Amino acid sequence: MTVMTAKAGEKAQKTGDFYCAQCDGKVHVTQGDKIPKCPNGHTEFETRRHEPDTKS
Repeated sequence: MTVMTAKAGEKAQKTGDFYCAQCDGKVHVTQGDKIPKCPNGHTEFETRRHEPDTKS
């Protein structure tokens, strides 16, 4: 798990599952794609998990 802050509309630095800072809703994003809003419409993400190129 990587703790970071990201916002909807930004380009993802890495592929992974982004978890909403407000409701823990999950979105999967591929590196280089824009981060969408969470399923509940929030725009800030606090953690990223399941990065295929990072060993945990």
